Amino acid sequence: MPIALLALAIAAFGIGTTEFVMMGVLPQAAADFGVSIPSAGYLISGYALGVVVGAPLLTAAAVRLPRKTMLLAMMGLFTLGNVLFAFSPNQEFGVAFRFVAGLPHGAFFGAGAVVASSLVEKGNRAKAVSMMFMGLTLANVVGVPLGTLLGQRVGWRATFLVVSLIGLVAIAAIAKLVPHQGRPENPSLRGELDAFRRPQVWLALAIVTFGLGGVFACLSYIAPMLTDIAGYSPGHVTVLLSLAGVGMTIGNYVGGRLADKRLMPSLYISLLALASVLGIFTITAQGKVGAAITIFFVGLAGFMIGPMMQARIMEKAGGTPSLVSAAVQSAFNIANSIGAYLGGLVIAGGLGLVAPNWVGALLAVFGLSIAVVSGGLDKREERQLALA
Repeated sequence: MPIALLALAIAAFGIGTTEFVMMGVLPQAAADFGVSIPSAGYLISGYALGVVVGAPLLTAAAVRLPRKTMLLAMMGLFTLGNVLFAFSPNQEFGVAFRFVAGLPHGAFFGAGAVVASSLVEKGNRAKAVSMMFMGLTLANVVGVPLGTLLGQRVGWRATFLVVSLIGLVAIAAIAKLVPHQGRPENPSLRGELDAFRRPQVWLALAIVTFGLGGVFACLSYIAPMLTDIAGYSPGHVTVLLSLAGVGMTIGNYVGGRLADKRLMPSLYISLLALASVLGIFTITAQGKVGAAITIFFVGLAGFMIGPMMQARIMEKAGGTPSLVSAAVQSAFNIANSIGAYLGGLVIAGGLGLVAPNWVGALLAVFGLSIAVVSGGLDKREERQLALA
């Protein structure tokens, strides 16, 4: 694999850390700003909103830029947003600066996926994209636990200053290691938008939204599930989340390789595995050993889907992949919101803390059904071409 992928992985590590570490240092930020925990939750929502808004808008605005320039600009904005957040005087500014930090998230991964796939031969493209996303999954294994620990010991502001330093390292690595890309051929915002006329693009985004929504229905409420149901102490939750992160890392690695070999059959199996694991988790959550094993497999099955869908949507976008590739990140964050909302709904309805797992299983099955429809359209198109 080209060493340029290391630069993209470093950037992905920083982005993944800043997205998820907020959950770990939320109590410290709430106390510092003098607000309640639910109110401080807007610091998480602000970032997610920035991702959803920034992915299409920044990609569209920079459609004529060389992709290396695009990557450097997005990491510069990312670093600036985190520095500003680290010095936020109050919650209102904090939410605004988290929004700024989230803006380049999707645009970076959209451009990064295109760059990563361009660095290798066609048969290795999904694998190359998965190597970039390896940084994102490793953030859950290393960056989030260490960032949480730093926030608890030194203060949450120190955590985000370190994230800013990672951003600077990523900028230097991209500048040094990523080869010059040149301007995209025939850059056109209309051409990028035309990709959204294709039903397969929307089906791919729907698979991400509902399939991965199943993962977030579970993970959004994993802490109370592990403490109140499985019987773990709060101090063990970080370790168990790291175990889920290991599963995500392995799943991302395996998913990239399977996508290059047999994409759609592998996607069917991954979504079915995710639905099955989430259903099993409603039972295994009752005990410590079962919960620990199952949370690993939730991360494994869920994050096998990511590189498959990135490869799928770039394939269906044809020659204009940047905007739809960035849209995957918007769909990912919408999945986060849908999963968390529906999971909270069943808990509020009195169905118990394990009920989000049932919600997640149903969302994964729904995602699988959409994938089957999409695969069916592929076969119909193949038959029409054969008859032509």
